[in-house]
Amino acid sequence: MREYEFDDDEPFVVIEKHEGGVGAFLIGLAVGAGVALLFAPQTGEETRRGLTRGAQRARARAQDFTDEMTESVGDRFRQARDQVEGRIENARQAVEIKRQQVSRAMEAGRAAAQQARAELERRIAETKAAYQAGGDVARSGRAGATGGIAPDDDGEL
Repeated sequence: MREYEFDDDEPFVVIEKHEGGVGAFLIGLAVGAGVALLFAPQTGEETRRGLTRGAQRARARAQDFTDEMTESVGDRFRQARDQVEGRIENARQAVEIKRQQVSRAMEAGRAAAQQARAELERRIAETKAAYQAGGDVARSGRAGATGGIAPDDDGEL
């Protein structure tokens, strides 16, 4: 029993509620069955035959129930497995599609980089050619101004 402590000196009532469970039901069932057997209008042998028939019927019902449950659980397991396999297959397909997209994007990037490099090399070559042409023009212009004498590396004649 629980002990409760309260600060007031006034009387009080504590009600604890306990609900009966399956155990109490089973005990009541057993006691009722025992009393029914004691006061039954049948002989012992008739009672045993009746109990045997009842046990066989209960066993058959339990077997049917077990078979149904096994089939039901098996069906649900197969459905769940099929769903999981379908989702795995969908995920594999999605991964394959993404892999193909990434591969195409990489190829496009490589092609664009090669094209940009070729364009840059062409522009560099054009710039070098223009620079050399401009240098040649400048040198020929200086040579003409100095009477055909080209300046040396220090820019002196």
